[in-house]
Amino acid sequence: MRTMEFKMERQGVVKVGDHITVTEGSLPSGFYYYTIDPSLAMSYNIAANDRLKVFEGDVINIEENPRGFYVTVSFDE
Repeated sequence: MRTMEFKMERQGVVKVGDHITVTEGSLPSGFYYYTIDPSLAMSYNIAANDRLKVFEGDVINIEENPRGFYVTVSFDE
């Protein structure tokens, strides 16, 4: 099992327990990022050797802090 955190701008677009899919994007610097479909939240940049092997997961936590909302997703790798 692997967890990953995503930054979400608007509250309530996903909730704990939701089954989500992600899309992988690449940057010219060789890093990758993931977006919860359809563009609901975005991950931090990930090195090529840490890329996801599966693109579906479950929301296990949502936290709010002064910088915004953070969604934790569990992937079954």
